[in-house]
Amino acid sequence: MVDGHYRTSASCVFTLNYHLVWCPKYRSNVLTSEVRERSKDHLYEKAEAINVSIEALEIMPDHVHLFVSADPPEAPQRLANQFKGYSSRILRKEFAHLRSRMPALWSRSSYVGSVGHVSADAVKKYIAEQEKRS
Repeated sequence: MVDGHYRTSASCVFTLNYHLVWCPKYRSNVLTSEVRERSKDHLYEKAEAINVSIEALEIMPDHVHLFVSADPPEAPQRLANQFKGYSSRILRKEFAHLRSRMPALWSRSSYVGSVGHVSADAVKKYIAEQEKRS
């Protein structure tokens, strides 16, 4: 969870949040109207299936922003690929124009950024001060 809320597993406590961004092939403006709404539905379906919490989602005509909270074993790039693969497969079945206009729905690239409630500087300072504490 975001805003300082921690998640737990059998062996750890964690806060892992990622900002994922990806675009349709050729940065086409295809994520509009019904395609946009169905994309949201499918991204939430996939998140539930892989035990990922969507904290924020915005779909623009030519790109997707997804802010997720995930478990430690999940690699961020794998998460992006899971969302892209699932949504592409389903959307291309639902909308014939996505099959006929484009060889693939999504471009091969994506952006993955880690997001935390503690800055890198704060972590560095905390680690540097550990020797003083002992």
